[in-house]
Amino acid sequence: MEIILLERVEKLGAIGDVVTVKDGFARNFLLPNKKALRANEANRKLFESNRTKIVADNESKRGDAEKAAKDIDGKTVKLIRQASNTGQLYGSVSARDMIEALDLDGVKLVKSQIVLDRPIKAIGMHDVKVVLHPEVIAMIKVNVARSPEEADLQAQGIDVMAQMFERDTATFTEDVVPGSAANEDDKPLKSDTADEASAPTAEAEAETPAADAELAAEPAAEPAGDAAADKGKSE
Repeated sequence: MEIILLERVEKLGAIGDVVTVKDGFARNFLLPNKKALRANEANRKLFESNRTKIVADNESKRGDAEKAAKDIDGKTVKLIRQASNTGQLYGSVSARDMIEALDLDGVKLVKSQIVLDRPIKAIGMHDVKVVLHPEVIAMIKVNVARSPEEADLQAQGIDVMAQMFERDTATFTEDVVPGSAANEDDKPLKSDTADEASAPTAEAEAETPAADAELAAEPAAEPAGDAAADKGKSE
C-alpha cells in the first residue's frame, strides 16, 4: 500500500514522503495512529493544502518532547523481582512495569513510547529506549534486582552475577578439585592398626634372641626307648 507520511517514521521517511508499506502495517499501525494517509489523489491534495500546518504542529510537538527528554534521559528505574540463583527472572519485566515505576517518579508515558528490543528476563542493568517524538529519543536504565541491597550494588557498577559466579567457583574448587587445600585435609590417613600388625614390636624383637639362646643351650632329649636299651647292655 502507498501512503503519505504525516510525521517522520524510523526506517520509512520524513513528513510528506510517499512510501510503500505492507497492508497490515498501514491498517494496524500507521493509519489508526494518524501517522500517514492513503496515497490517493484526494489525500495528496489535502496534504499539500495543509503541509504548512502539519509541519508547524510537528515542530511544536518536537519542542515539547525535547523538554521532556531532559527530565527522562538517563533516569534509572528500580524494579525488585524474584529470580533464580542464576539470575533468571520468574517471568519478565514489561513496558507496563516501567511505566508504573516512572509514574511513581512523576514521569507520564504511554506503552507505545517504551521500546524493548527483547524481553527483560534476567537481573542486571538494562538500557531501554523511550521514544518521546519521532525525532526525539531518550534512554533510561532499568535496574532489575532481587533485593534493594542488590540493586544498590548494581547501581554502583558491581556485577552481582559475576561476583556470585566467582564465589561459587571458589567453593567448588575447594570442595571438589583434587589437590586443593580442602582435599589435602580430606585424604585418608595411613592406618596405624595396619602398621602395628605388620611391624614387630620392640619387645618381641628383644625377646626372640634370648629365647633362641636358651633353646640352643639345652641338650637334646634322648628318646626313652634308646636310653633303656643302653642300660640293659651295661648290666
